[in-house]
Amino acid sequence: MKSILHRIEDTLDALPRSEKRVGKWFLENAQQGIRATVMQVAQASGVSEPTVIRFCRKMGVSGFREFKMQLMAASQRSDSFLHQDVERGDDAVVAAGKVLESSIRALVDLRELISLMPFEAAVAAMKPARQLIFVGMGASGHVARDAAHKFFRLGIPCTTALDAQTLHQQAAITGPNNVFISVSHTGQWHEMLEAMSLAASRGAEVIALTDPESSLAEIATISFACHPPEDTSVYTPMSSRLAQLTLLDALQVSLALALGKTAEESLRLSKETLLKTRLDQ
Repeated sequence: MKSILHRIEDTLDALPRSEKRVGKWFLENAQQGIRATVMQVAQASGVSEPTVIRFCRKMGVSGFREFKMQLMAASQRSDSFLHQDVERGDDAVVAAGKVLESSIRALVDLRELISLMPFEAAVAAMKPARQLIFVGMGASGHVARDAAHKFFRLGIPCTTALDAQTLHQQAAITGPNNVFISVSHTGQWHEMLEAMSLAASRGAEVIALTDPESSLAEIATISFACHPPEDTSVYTPMSSRLAQLTLLDALQVSLALALGKTAEESLRLSKETLLKTRLDQ
């Protein structure tokens, strides 16, 4: 998947004159564009605000906000961290290097987008929750299970829904003060979409870590754009799983800070219990 700057360069000549002016402005002022409003971009490039929005959508994003998120990631890209896909002819050392580079790239991109993510809204929803349900299917199920293992130590009841039957039953009996945290690289699992729609209709909060253009992102009440470029048709997701795990770790720490002494006490007790178990062996 090409960066937003490369997409602008590739399509610039084919754009209408007014949209071409927007594209040229972003190529020449990428850093300024990250902080600019639609009005400022329109004024700087001498076009109307609707023209700026049309240009963004032609770049394959849903709107100006997502365009700026991708622009931020592209502007911070280091040539030494370029994403490279593993090929059949690669030897073990080359393949290992590419895996590491793609993982580093995923975390660097995530770092640049973190300030635009809805951490405060997610913490506000999770803090009074009666139960947290971590949802993941396929490879994302391992991420969901790992998150549930970490979050329950804050003193909030946690469970997982990692298959269609469990997920649909959880959604059917849910209600307000329950929070579903759904993890999906593509955001297009049919069973997950049905269940999350049902959960939302019953008053539950649905937090999604997924592709911002996916159906899951549309259903979610709170959505984290978490979609590192990765070909999952050949290899099991690697860099995307690392980004998901890191984002959930950050969310757990944010929730712990919001819970204050309650979370600190729960974490202390869980650690003391583990230590006692190790010493008794």
